[in-house]
Amino acid sequence: MDLTGLVSNITIATANIDYGRKGFATKGKAEEGRILYEDGIAIAMSTFKEAQISADPQAMLLSEYTFITQELQLCEKTDKDSINSLTKAIQSFDDAFLALEAVVDPAYKISEKTYPHNGKYRAQGFPKDAFHTAFISHQTRLKNILRTPRH
Repeated sequence: MDLTGLVSNITIATANIDYGRKGFATKGKAEEGRILYEDGIAIAMSTFKEAQISADPQAMLLSEYTFITQELQLCEKTDKDSINSLTKAIQSFDDAFLALEAVVDPAYKISEKTYPHNGKYRAQGFPKDAFHTAFISHQTRLKNILRTPRH
């Protein structure tokens, strides 16, 4: 999938999730809200998987970054906890974009020696740099979204 299609799918997914959440909170719209919410989650998860399969780090970052920024734009202004969480997630992905830029530098290979080799500090054999930390945090956020939809 091209990057434009990826961003488009994520935008549709977050809109459906938002409409679904609002439907949950509206009398007589709970069923429609549930359907839209589940559809949005399915589109987002499918798009994330497609980006992962592409093995293109930029596509993976862009899909998840777009999801988080859309969530923040659609977030209720009174939901300070979500706003804080999403703002931190965006900052984490900003750092991940910088890490992605750094790995194209041939000197980056030397930094591998500065990370502990204990599994606690590594993700799939690679150091948990900003790139990996952003994805691990986002995975946790997605699991939380799947557990309890916000109203």
